[in-house]
Amino acid sequence: MAKRAGLGRGLGDILGEIEEAYQNNISDSSGLVMEIDIDKIKPNPFQPRKVFDDSSLQELSTSILEHGLLQPILVYEDTKDSDFYYLIAGERRLRASKLAGNDSIKAIVVGIDEKRIRELALIENIQREDLNPIDLAISYKNLIDEYDITHEELAKKLSKSRTQITNTMRLLSLDDKVQRYILEGKISQGHAKILVALPVDEQVKIADSILGQKLSVHQTEKLVKNIKDIPKNKKKSKDNANKANISYKSDVVDKLDTICKFLSNKNINAIVVKNKIVVEFSNDEDIKKFNNILQISNFK
Repeated sequence: MAKRAGLGRGLGDILGEIEEAYQNNISDSSGLVMEIDIDKIKPNPFQPRKVFDDSSLQELSTSILEHGLLQPILVYEDTKDSDFYYLIAGERRLRASKLAGNDSIKAIVVGIDEKRIRELALIENIQREDLNPIDLAISYKNLIDEYDITHEELAKKLSKSRTQITNTMRLLSLDDKVQRYILEGKISQGHAKILVALPVDEQVKIADSILGQKLSVHQTEKLVKNIKDIPKNKKKSKDNANKANISYKSDVVDKLDTICKFLSNKNINAIVVKNKIVVEFSNDEDIKKFNNILQISNFK
C-alpha cells in the first residue's frame, strides 16, 4: 500500500506540473515561453497517440493561420544537443503549424527529469477531448501499469468515474482488426461499446457489417439483439419438438397398455417393453387364440 500511495502522489505532481506549465504568467525557472524553429523539435518517443485525423489537422492549421497559436507546445531540451528539443505535449499543434507553413512555433521549454516525459505525454493526451478511445484506453492502461494503481485510484487522480475508466479499458479486449477500425475512425465509440460485449469471433463479422451496410449505433444494437435471439428461438423450437415427441410417446404407451390388458383378459401373457409388446405362448392353443384375436379385433 505504501508503494501505491507514493506513486499516486507522483501522478498528482505530474498533473500539477502540466497545469502549471500551461499558465500564461510563467515566472519561475521551470519553463520559458519562446519561439523555436520547428525543424529543431524532435517527436516525442513516448507519444501514445497513433492516428491523427487529416481533416481535423487541416482545420487546426487554418485556425492557426487566422488566429495564431493560442496555446504553446511543451518541449524539453535535448541533453545531447542543446540546439534541439524533444516534444512533450502538443503534437497536433506542431503538425498543424507545419501544415500552415510556419517556420517556428511558440513553446514552453520545461526543465524536467526525462523519466517523467512519458507520463506527461500520457496525461496531456488523456486531457484532450478528441483523443481516440483506443489511444485513451492505452493511456489509462499505461498509467495503471506504471503506477501500480487500481481503476478507482486512477479515476480519482484524473477526476473521472471508475466506470468510465473500466469501460474504456474494456475496448482493449476487442479483436485487433476492430481496434484498427476504431483508431481509423471507421467505427465510433458507440459501436465499440456494443461490440465489446460480443465473443471475439463475432466482433469482426459485426464490425464488417457496420462498415459494409453503414449501420448506425441503433441499427447495430438491433442486429446484435437478433443474433443473440437466434439460439433462444432454436432452443424454443427444440423444446416444442421434445414436448410433441413426449406427447406422441405417451399416446403410444397408452395404446400398448390397452392391448396388453385386452390380451391378459383373454388369458394370453403380454407385457410392454420399450414401446414393444412381448407376447408369451405356453402352447399351440395360445397361438391359435392369439391369431383369432388379431383377425377379429382392432384394439381401439
